[in-house]
Amino acid sequence: MKRWLKISLKILSVLVILVILTWLAGAFYISRNKKEVLTTILAQLNKNLNGEITATSMEPTLLKSFPGVSVSLNGVLLRDSLWSTHKHDLLKAQDIDVSLNVLSLIVGNININQIAINNANIYIYTDSTGYSNTSIFKSNKKEPAADKSPSKNSALAIKKIDFNKVSLILDNQKRFKLFNFNIDQIQSRMQYPDSGWTGKIKLKTHVNSFAFNTRKGSFLKDKSLEGTLSAHYSREQDAVILNPEILNIGNHPFKIGAKIDLGKSAFAISIAVDDILFKDVAMLLSPNISSKLLKFGIEKPINIRGNIVDDGSGKYGDPLIKVGIKVRDNIISIPAGKLTAANFDGSFTNQDTSGGIIGDENSAIKFHRLTAKYFNAPLKIDSFTVTNLAQPIATGLVTSQFPLTNLNNSLGTQDFEFKQGTADLRLYCKADIDNFRFTKPVVSGSIKIADADILYVPRKLRLVKSALNMNFNQNDLSIQNGHFQLGKSELNVSCFIANFANLYYTAPDKIQVNLKMHSPQLYLNEFLPFLGPRSTAKKSSSSGNSMKAASKELSNVLEVSKMNINLTVGKAIYDKFLAKNLVADISLRGKGIYFDKISVAHANGTLALTGSILQEPASNAFKINSKISHVSVKDFFYAFDNFGQNSITNKNLKGYLSSLVNISGRISHSGKILPRSIGGKVVFNLNNAALVNFEPMVKVGKFAFANRNMSNVEIKNLDGTLTIKGDKVEISPMQVNSSVLNFNVKGTYALGNGTDVAMDIPLRNPKGDENLTNQERRAARMKGIVLHLKAVDDDKGGIKIRWNKDHD
Repeated sequence: MKRWLKISLKILSVLVILVILTWLAGAFYISRNKKEVLTTILAQLNKNLNGEITATSMEPTLLKSFPGVSVSLNGVLLRDSLWSTHKHDLLKAQDIDVSLNVLSLIVGNININQIAINNANIYIYTDSTGYSNTSIFKSNKKEPAADKSPSKNSALAIKKIDFNKVSLILDNQKRFKLFNFNIDQIQSRMQYPDSGWTGKIKLKTHVNSFAFNTRKGSFLKDKSLEGTLSAHYSREQDAVILNPEILNIGNHPFKIGAKIDLGKSAFAISIAVDDILFKDVAMLLSPNISSKLLKFGIEKPINIRGNIVDDGSGKYGDPLIKVGIKVRDNIISIPAGKLTAANFDGSFTNQDTSGGIIGDENSAIKFHRLTAKYFNAPLKIDSFTVTNLAQPIATGLVTSQFPLTNLNNSLGTQDFEFKQGTADLRLYCKADIDNFRFTKPVVSGSIKIADADILYVPRKLRLVKSALNMNFNQNDLSIQNGHFQLGKSELNVSCFIANFANLYYTAPDKIQVNLKMHSPQLYLNEFLPFLGPRSTAKKSSSSGNSMKAASKELSNVLEVSKMNINLTVGKAIYDKFLAKNLVADISLRGKGIYFDKISVAHANGTLALTGSILQEPASNAFKINSKISHVSVKDFFYAFDNFGQNSITNKNLKGYLSSLVNISGRISHSGKILPRSIGGKVVFNLNNAALVNFEPMVKVGKFAFANRNMSNVEIKNLDGTLTIKGDKVEISPMQVNSSVLNFNVKGTYALGNGTDVAMDIPLRNPKGDENLTNQERRAARMKGIVLHLKAVDDDKGGIKIRWNKDHD
């Protein structure tokens, strides 16, 4: 063996022996002087404390920190001087392991190298006045600035501090803060340069509460924290700085950095995380924030950057929070549906106005450069902002261009089916958000529909070659240049709806639509679907519940809103009815169609009409008040299909009719008047009229006037009143002066059974009285032989004529 190696081994052996001897000496000293060592340790720990640390006993644990020596302090209590007032122990530990420097121990000093706190509770308490039990560490003695921070040689320069199974609570009653951790393990390795100290801190803990404001709930509730942090204390700044390091929060890696200003009790935390699900982020936040965020969803992982800052003033209670988010090619769930292929940069802050308060009232969520598809309709929003989360207000400019067919299979109830057409949308919107529903909206901008082919399923109405411009002026809506074609009918439309945007959400039944319509020609039978009940469209299983609700909401608005229609038509056609120069004011309210005013030229005369149709399941009830002026009675009865009866038809009538009609009845969903349903009164005047081939008159002629032409009874003028009661027509007493005979008539004419018409017929021929004056003719009218007849039912369902024995 070489000489230098032998010398080295000898020196090493001597050093090992010295270490062992020193360690044995220290161990022997501790074993023999436990009380004195405990007293010295406690004195060292109590140095400069405004309170007291106590321990019930001390036991040496000699091999735990070889070559140093260690002891275990049992039943340790650390209490500040005001403990008797607030009753919160700053530290209560079953045992604390303390590692001592052997050489310092031998020379009579205690230099603590390492402390391990085990099975302990640490409660850092601040009362409502701002007093904290950490004041135990504030020295009453003013020390030189050079001694303000521990140095390498200081007895308090502890190089290793460990926590094992420790409950740590920071309870600030003045600032409403509560931080509560179950620490499984914290290992810190410390160094003490002249500038302060540096350390590596490895932690594994569970968060019970991380509440910056206990009135609003905790961040990181029931989440685990695990990782290694690099920290250093700057004596110059009196601040602890945590360098950005990876910390696993809830099993997801976050990059966390922080600065804690000890002098101001302020802090700033920076957070960065990539590829994390939105819902996982929301669950890390306090309930007042997460409850709002969880109304939304983002399916694919996102990247987030954020900062939490507290200036220590306690002015606002909450810390300043700023969060940025990047979303690319993602699917966003919102209360009104889903945004697909979504891209945007988002941000959140709870201090939107610089220098303003921190809290919901000054919070804002902002979306920048948002592009997405909303139920197959592409959207572009340069900037969309939700401010004041206490009473949220949303603002943004929305633009979109797309074919209407993109909306098919997207509207939940399929009330609308689009065959073709395009939409061009540009809207600036501002609206309150109540439980994530838009209310009190203010909208400006336009929606342009061109070349549209639309089927409105509930009414089975198909509109082709349709176009319109919808212009929003804050709350009001106007429609211009509207054009629709329904079958062979063409409509040009303009419309104004006051306060539409607000009432749409809050009171759709109060919406009043003022609609002006003009048409060169209308086929009224093409609008008969309005008479029938709404049909039920098939529901799409592919759409979300929110879109179904929105579609149902739109359909409901269309059904319950009030519509006033001013209609002018060059020519209106309905089956046999032809009207010209139609002018109408019509109201649609609920299940009713109200004819406020209608005037038309018809059958060489005019008709003025008011009335209503009420939609009911089996058929529809109608009421009509009409004034008929000098219309061809033949054409009039033909146009109205003889008013649902076949006794007196257009084939039996000639002349001109003027009448006041007040009737009600029922009309089918296909537009046919139901037989025997009409009731009311008709006051009429016939001028230059004729009754042609009217069966009762022909039978009377065969019975009594074989030599007179009863098949063509000419009447110069006739006034009468008819009361209609279902299948019966009551004829008020009426004098008929005709070309073949004069007679008086009254009674009941039945469309079925129940005919009972009394007729008083003088046999004298009116032809013989033609040269008499009107007064003489009236006086001679009932002279001579008068037949008193009655028309009644026969056994075969027809009418028979018999003597009226009971005549007046």
